[in-house]
Amino acid sequence: MRADVYDRLREDIVTGRLETGAPLTELALADRYGVSRTPIREALRRLLQDGLVERFERGMRVRGRSPEEILEIYGVRVVLEGCAARAAAENRSELDLVRIRRAATAMTETDVSDPYAMAAANRAFHEMVWAAAHNNTLLDLLSRLNDHLARYPATTLTSAGRWESAQREHEELVAAIEERRADDAASAAERHMTAARDIRLRMYAEDVH
Repeated sequence: MRADVYDRLREDIVTGRLETGAPLTELALADRYGVSRTPIREALRRLLQDGLVERFERGMRVRGRSPEEILEIYGVRVVLEGCAARAAAENRSELDLVRIRRAATAMTETDVSDPYAMAAANRAFHEMVWAAAHNNTLLDLLSRLNDHLARYPATTLTSAGRWESAQREHEELVAAIEERRADDAASAAERHMTAARDIRLRMYAEDVH
């Protein structure tokens, strides 16, 4: 039951059903999920460790968004994506390469009028690269970082020209992984995520104003 409550509460935060800054009281959440306060307390403790909730003067709330947080998340993600790409170039199998290319092809067939489909196709591509690294620790860390970014509702892929440039950057990354050029793969992944960071910061600024 505790794992189920944690997963449900985490999903509601990541998807925005519980909005940024929303207070998280044990009593209200116990009523929302139909459980006692004990599993709620445990779920909140875990979510605090995950960085998805924060303490404030009256208890807990959904963690807020800020440009500083964007810089923090991408500062780590740029490095980890580079590590994953390097490891993928070094460790990938032929099956991994097939899966990566299939995910890249799926992106070209995605309905660009559907931002959710675009984000899902992009994540699927990155997950195939992560898997090809054959490093479970990297996979776990990158998945957690992606959950933090999911709290920012708009995908950077809707920014003018980004969908096309992202696919070009993916192709560059795939070629480096295929040819086992580890340094080039790492550099391509880092440039790709740095571009995404800059767009995310611009979108945040535009949304605030």
